[in-house]
Order: sequence, then C-alpha cells, then structure tokens
Amino acid sequence: MCVAMNPGTTKYVCALAFAASVVLLAACNTRPPLPHLGPHDVFRDDHGAADTVYYTIPKFAFTNQEGQEVTHHDYDGHVYVADFFFSNCPSICPIMSSQMARLQENLRSAELLGQVKLLSHTVDPVRDTLEALAAYADRIGADLDHWHFVTGAPELLYKQAEHGYLMTAFPSDTAAGGFFHTDQFALIDREGHIRGYYDGTSTASVDALFEDIQHLLKHAP
Repeated sequence: MCVAMNPGTTKYVCALAFAASVVLLAACNTRPPLPHLGPHDVFRDDHGAADTVYYTIPKFAFTNQEGQEVTHHDYDGHVYVADFFFSNCPSICPIMSSQMARLQENLRSAELLGQVKLLSHTVDPVRDTLEALAAYADRIGADLDHWHFVTGAPELLYKQAEHGYLMTAFPSDTAAGGFFHTDQFALIDREGHIRGYYDGTSTASVDALFEDIQHLLKHAP
C-alpha cells in the first residue's frame, strides 16, 4: 500500500514496495537443488579449489519383458525412476506398481514421459519369466516405450539393488512371497546420480516425487 505523500516521494516508495514484493515472491518460489545421495569424493587442485565427484549408478545390462537387452545406455541422458518388485508379490508390490503407473500418467499428462523413463527390476527371476513380466506390464497399463521390466541373473539383480541403487532386495524365508525388497522409488538424474528416495506405497510421497522430477528437469543438475 502507498501512503499519501508528494508525487515524487510516492513514486519512490511505491517502487521500493514493488521491488520488495518481487524479491519476496522470488524467494518464496526458490527451491534448493535436490541433494546428491550416496558416497562422493572431493578432490582439490594445486590451488585448493574443490571438485566433487558424486556417486553414479554403475553400468548394468539386463533383459526386458520382450527379450531385449536393456543397459545403462538406454537411460543415459534421461531422468528415470527405478524400483524393485516381483509379480507374485502378495504385499507391497501391487501398491507400488499402482503408484508407478499413476506417476506414468502424471508424466504423460505433463508431456514429460520420454524425457523421464521408468525401470522396474524383478527380484524373482525364476518365476518372473519374460511372459510373466509382459503380462504384469500389460495388467498395470505400462507404456513399454518408456517403462522396462527387467530380469537377469539373481546375483546381478541383488547386487544392482544393494551396490547400485543403495537399496535392499534379497530372498527371505520370512518375507511374504519369499523375497524382501525395498518399497522405495529411486530418482536418478541425467548423469546417473541418485537425487531422492520416495515411499512407493505412499500417494503423498509419489506426488512429491513428481514435483521433484519437474524441479530436476527445470533446474538440472
């Protein structure tokens, strides 16, 4: 609000008020960048300047629901979301897959599907044959141009979970369905860095993931 003053002073006060409101609005709309998760190294040159090398998802090669090889090269330069599941899972997997399918539709509506890809790894490669993976993908409405369901040697899948995405997946006699695996979705940036973990059974958490994807695309890296 501008109070009554002489014309010159009024213009000056109004200009200051407008400038302050713009700065305040910009501050309210400014988000910090998403964190880089996982171990990282800091190197210093001869002048003491620091250079940080962030953790990167290791190279991988698996087979998708159509029998095609899927590797890290298929995701290079893309933001993507990764998870672990199995088609016979009696507990959290149906919820996770439903949430991932909802994320897919949100990405499609925002015209971001393609810029953003999805990657689901089975933890039960014995029962999750290519036919089983294809049927599961069809059942949940997966767009197979942008969402792969992959299988491979058990030890490589579990290694990718633990030492790749820094998550958990392994056979367990005490877990429902015979496997224990994380309920988290991992958000990976265009350079293969982990930028966030989200509860794949929570609508609120997956909504936050969608918002963070948009933020990451606009403010890379």
